[in-house]
Amino acid sequence: MVEACEAIAPALDGERPDLVVAFASHHHAAAYERVPSLVGAHLPHGLLVGCSAGGVIGGGHEVEEAPGFSLTAARLPDVTLTPLAGTTPIPPELPGTPPQLVLLADPFSLDVEALVHAIDGTATHAVLVGGLASGGRRPGENALYLGDDVRREGFVGVALDGNVALDTIVAQGCRPIGEPMFVTRGERNVIFELDGHPAVLALQRVLDGLPKQDRALVRQALFVGVVMREREQKYGQGDFLIRNVLGVEPKQAALVVGTQIQENQVVQFHLRDAKTSADDLIHLLARYREEPAGSLLFSCLGRGQHLYGRPDHDTDVFRAALGDVALGGFFCNGEIGPVQGRTFLHGYTSAFGLFRPRR
Repeated sequence: MVEACEAIAPALDGERPDLVVAFASHHHAAAYERVPSLVGAHLPHGLLVGCSAGGVIGGGHEVEEAPGFSLTAARLPDVTLTPLAGTTPIPPELPGTPPQLVLLADPFSLDVEALVHAIDGTATHAVLVGGLASGGRRPGENALYLGDDVRREGFVGVALDGNVALDTIVAQGCRPIGEPMFVTRGERNVIFELDGHPAVLALQRVLDGLPKQDRALVRQALFVGVVMREREQKYGQGDFLIRNVLGVEPKQAALVVGTQIQENQVVQFHLRDAKTSADDLIHLLARYREEPAGSLLFSCLGRGQHLYGRPDHDTDVFRAALGDVALGGFFCNGEIGPVQGRTFLHGYTSAFGLFRPRR
């Protein structure tokens, strides 16, 4: 940790940072309580925000299953930073129009989906990105950092207001199979009928038309995409909210999925593999036309080496697309980011927050 602080200080050219974002791998659990004082001793006056991590990202590398400490410091002239914290899914008051915030939360102690939905409901056009702390296996083992405090539950974050724009990119990494279908009967998170047919039979027809290599993916990589732009006639990349297919209700040939379903919604089945995830990220970054000054990456623990078979994949793709932009982050227990203007808690995604001057 001290080495990271000493390495980053010269890059600030003697200036004081306004914001410091820190992620510490679980290998440093015994030193979690010391992080604020260590960072403060080397980078004083900056607002510290961060959390524990199953793996960390920084300096052009992704460190997984090994000790790591990621530190990102930012000078933000003409920007007001408002620290955020809480232990319930009641949204705090947020400055800015629209509000822009980075949010970190403990998955054991907080209903994070309820919190992000509440923020969406109370703060019009809020821009929200972040992730769920990782590294801990039971309540109280994760750490959340805000200023001088180390918290073991709830959420922390920072709202940014002034001469800063926060852009987001959420790479869900799936490709559609079959054709879009209407939910003709559904309740809560159960789909009973698709296009008037039992849901399981409709799915089987899709699977029967797949090539052999795709059928092999179905057992571990089948998802359902829910269309977020209902009035469109055609649906493409980024139009779907990707959710797990959790199982089958055999008596009624129904599918249990990882989101609430409404009748007449349009859905389409999806598959995920390494090539699809890579292509999705490349495509999304290629469409980004701004020049960020810095970025944070919130990536799923299931990506990285587990998905691609090598380290640094998403970091390499990011740098190939946007150049030598500072990028820090961590591997999360869940990623927070928007799809078609609404914020969701995701899995298996890489969610980027990209910071640039507003003017």
